[in-house]
Amino acid sequence: MSEFDLLAVAADGMHVQRALLDVAARNVAAAQASTPEHPYARLVARFAAAPAGDGDGEGVDPEFAAALDAAPQTELAGTARGGEAADALTEMIAVLDAQRAYEANASVFDVGKRIAERTLDVGRS
Repeated sequence: MSEFDLLAVAADGMHVQRALLDVAARNVAAAQASTPEHPYARLVARFAAAPAGDGDGEGVDPEFAAALDAAPQTELAGTARGGEAADALTEMIAVLDAQRAYEANASVFDVGKRIAERTLDVGRS
């Protein structure tokens, strides 16, 4: 694995986490806009390896798909849309998880960048 492969892996990881943040934001917005007649349909991000010419995977392709749990699963006292409170909590946890993973990938990208810079410095010497 070269330092450029390391940069590509970290960039793909950041791309995936950004997609997860987008899905969580859409879910929070949908939860706030749903009605009993039009229940909240939670979206999930699905990922697949992007095929390369040699048959190996080369990166990640995010896709958006509606999950099967479109209707709220629980009822809270006094609310018509009971499942949304739990879903908002789930989405906030997903946001925090994606944020931490994005930061970790950004750190890996920074390390890869420094490795590439040092390699170039050695080549100049």
